[in-house]
Amino acid sequence: MSFLGIDLGTGSLKVAIVDEDGHEQAVASVAYPLETPHAGWAETSVETWWRALTEAAARLPEALRREVKAIGFSGQMHGVVLIDEAGNAVRPAMLWPDTRALDLLDAWPEPQPNPVAPGMAGPLLRWIVRHEPESARRTRWALQPKDWLRVALGGAVATDPSDACATALADLDGTWNAALLEQLYIPHEWFAPGGPSYAAAGVLSGDAAEALGLRAGIVLATGAADTPCAALGSGLASDGDALLTTGTGGQIVVIAEHEPAAVRGLHRYRAASDHWYRMAAMQNVGIALERARGWLSYEWAAAYDEAFGACPSHASGLDTNTHANANATATATAPLTFLPYLTGERTPWLNPSARGGWLGLALDHTRGAMMRAAFEGVAFSLRAGLDAIRASGATVTALKLAGGGSVDARWRQLLADALNAELHAVDCPNAAPRGAAILGGIASGHWHVHDLAALAPGATLAASPRGDRALAARYARFLDLYGRVEPWFDTAAAVVRQSGNVTR
Repeated sequence: MSFLGIDLGTGSLKVAIVDEDGHEQAVASVAYPLETPHAGWAETSVETWWRALTEAAARLPEALRREVKAIGFSGQMHGVVLIDEAGNAVRPAMLWPDTRALDLLDAWPEPQPNPVAPGMAGPLLRWIVRHEPESARRTRWALQPKDWLRVALGGAVATDPSDACATALADLDGTWNAALLEQLYIPHEWFAPGGPSYAAAGVLSGDAAEALGLRAGIVLATGAADTPCAALGSGLASDGDALLTTGTGGQIVVIAEHEPAAVRGLHRYRAASDHWYRMAAMQNVGIALERARGWLSYEWAAAYDEAFGACPSHASGLDTNTHANANATATATAPLTFLPYLTGERTPWLNPSARGGWLGLALDHTRGAMMRAAFEGVAFSLRAGLDAIRASGATVTALKLAGGGSVDARWRQLLADALNAELHAVDCPNAAPRGAAILGGIASGHWHVHDLAALAPGATLAASPRGDRALAARYARFLDLYGRVEPWFDTAAAVVRQSGNVTR
């Protein structure tokens, strides 16, 4: 007996089979590009997703596929898929990096229970109603990505609170906000009924079973958004459990037994279980490091070696005898700090106009010093997000660590020092599809939601904070520099908007 988890991501689809004890037996993934037909748009055709699913499934051992008893789903958050009465896609799926609805956020005036971004389903559907009336006319359902996939496999039209509450169209518990939908002229009947992430929502159709090499009629779980699925798969089950994921962006998730208080810049969403979670979402982690590496013409191995071989005091411009003081006087070497905000930022600034770069470059700075500053800048951005969570009342002294962008031991140590927290590497490299598979196991009756703590994978201590006062001083400088240049971001963005150079 085994269970299949499908994680429908932004840039790839991953499948994993876990056994009746929750241990991973096989995994496969297929990558695909993000489509940008116009500046600021981010789309993918559902045909691309379907091809990726069939290819990934074919890479799993046939014998294991035949033993699958249920399927669970994990999917990228915020985007939306429009389908007609026959279940056909009306247009390509619109995804969370999309900014076409940036000028339509006035319908969500502050304060909001959660931050609202232009790539969420609410702003995107408002854009559809205004700019693509033919698409709106043909639409029967507006689904979250993982819900579209379940329906395509023969499942019921349904959603769960973890996805619904992140659309900017629902209340905190995931109930659709009828008054807001009416205000936005978005039909209420477009939205799927809700139920628990671990509830059964139909069975696999014969056609889908043949395409995937599975048995027809197996249970399909409703599923959950990818962040809560990754938390579930990583073993977060109790109040205060925390997870750091580092990929293109970064998330810090802390489980809460009860609804957390509202804090500007932080998300508070429903988990895949019956809990809640606080989340700090930082857009510029792997994407900023990758761009810095490219600008400096590094291969990744050399980027790590030279960055972590560079003298931190040279990268920061602080004398080694005085840099324990956040207001220390700089030496002749110019201070060097990297602001990683290449795509704006969410937590804690909520500033889509924020931009990045190196500040304090001097002739004697090396590539290694610049790369070191880039790593530190990303770590400091993550710390700013964690500080927001700590300020909200959560005590975080240790985090589980997941994501492909946090493997190098030197990078892990820098993260532990910058975050002032222990990092424990989860012994499960594919947390989101594992979490989805567990939801399938619960939906089929093999597990119960109360079994989640016992299903937690092992974790190994990866790094402990060393009380680096020099690094703390550089973090204080990072925050100070952001505060100094923030007015320029807003002024520059206003000038661009007034010049008419913004895609509308």
